[in-house]
Amino acid sequence: MRWSVPRPMFTETLPHPTVHIVFERQGRTPQRAELFGVTTGRFVKQLRGGGDAFGVKFRPAAHLALLAIDSRALTDRVTPLSELFGSDGERLARDIAAAVDLDARVALTESFLTAHTRALPEEAARFRDLVEHIARDRQVLRVEDAAKLAELDVRTLQRRFRKLVGVSPKWVIQRYRMHEAAEALKQPEPPALAELAVRLGYYDQAHFSREFKAVVGSAPRLFAAAARAELQRK
Repeated sequence: MRWSVPRPMFTETLPHPTVHIVFERQGRTPQRAELFGVTTGRFVKQLRGGGDAFGVKFRPAAHLALLAIDSRALTDRVTPLSELFGSDGERLARDIAAAVDLDARVALTESFLTAHTRALPEEAARFRDLVEHIARDRQVLRVEDAAKLAELDVRTLQRRFRKLVGVSPKWVIQRYRMHEAAEALKQPEPPALAELAVRLGYYDQAHFSREFKAVVGSAPRLFAAAARAELQRK
């Protein structure tokens, strides 16, 4: 990602239940080299001047091949790589900042990860696959649905989600359904809000609208109108 803006601007994205490593630089000067845990709120970033960013997105729970840690310790936290990996993290940050192109950055990162990762624990792999199933399966609308898939009782599922993924199964289900809602509302002919709310498992449109605004930052009608206006400009 590159940017060059004449004045500060904000960009935001819908969060995923994943851990990221992010490198930023201005020119060839490193600005940050950090590990981002799962972000439970809206992710908003201010862009200033010019710069670029390069990142690695782990699959859900797959960061446990890199860090033997309770994932809750990472949630809503940003940790410098130097704090996690000492001089190796500092060296990687410098090398990434000095890299001349994307291929060089990818090669440096792959070499670092190969040297520092272990086999992904079996339970983490199981929950990685479960989270990705939830993302695909539109019929998973409640924690009980996920517990049935995992063949676990609800309390055990909740404990393991927090430890391995970093957030609750309810949060994961709601976020993926919000991603689905946002994509539906971006279409040239979006569905009626009442219909969309029912499809996503909400009891009423008002509940859906409140949650959508809390996660996305604008009410569903305004989001759909802005998306329609953007389509018309293209």
